[in-house]
Amino acid sequence: MKTIVVTGATNGIGLEACVTFAREGHRVLLVGRDAQRTQSSVEYVQAKAGSAGVVEPHLCDFSRQASVRALAQTVLERCPRVDVLVNNAGAVFERRTLTEDGVEATFAVNHLGSFLLTNLLLERLKASAPARIVNVASVAHYRGALDFDDLSYERGYFILKAYARSKLANVLFTRSLAQRLRGTGVTANTLHPGVVATNIWSGGPRWTQPLLNAWKRLFMISAEEGAKTITFLATGEAVGTQTGLYFEKNRAKRASALALDDALAERLWAESARLVKLTSESA
Repeated sequence: MKTIVVTGATNGIGLEACVTFAREGHRVLLVGRDAQRTQSSVEYVQAKAGSAGVVEPHLCDFSRQASVRALAQTVLERCPRVDVLVNNAGAVFERRTLTEDGVEATFAVNHLGSFLLTNLLLERLKASAPARIVNVASVAHYRGALDFDDLSYERGYFILKAYARSKLANVLFTRSLAQRLRGTGVTANTLHPGVVATNIWSGGPRWTQPLLNAWKRLFMISAEEGAKTITFLATGEAVGTQTGLYFEKNRAKRASALALDDALAERLWAESARLVKLTSESA
């Protein structure tokens, strides 16, 4: 039985990945933001997966660094092993929003939360090797760009630009992480799950919702289908030693030119560590 932490797990691909992990007989830490919804998701997973695995509810608001630190502390206290960490928590915001830590919310939730949680759990993952880290990115990263003089979009905020930036950060973070982890027995990979019919874009402009609903019916894949690349990277035997790669449909694919820029990745790491006040806890 592996211990698998899944963030953003109360709906969509995160929830369906938890179903698969539970069916495989693993201990699943299902992480959500709302207590009632998280408990309902645990019951959903248990009902679909049966009694093969163990599913536990855990709470975290990834827009708050204090909440991420609290989750990490709880995991470390309760889990002698962490075999797999799936960073899936994500959000979009119609208007520019700052978190209590003073960071643009899309970047905070989609990148910095995962960056901080991963680093706080890293020593436990190393001690549990062979272990895996799976970061859920998006094909949107191909359109992303980083402006270190305006990471919080004080100028020219637009929902899709902010989302693409956060997904580029996911891929860059994964590459830097994989390089730091070489020789430890811990792998790190990232993925585009496909164009999935989930609720992440419910935070978008109201006028787009009818269009999104139509796209969901006609062109988007189900959450069950979208979860397959997550579970493939998390527990699949075929990728046991592969690391630092970007996947689509269970196959490694060349990421964007910016995502392959190691100097950019290192600069992002340094800036991310500064923003989350990470020092000796880093990899």
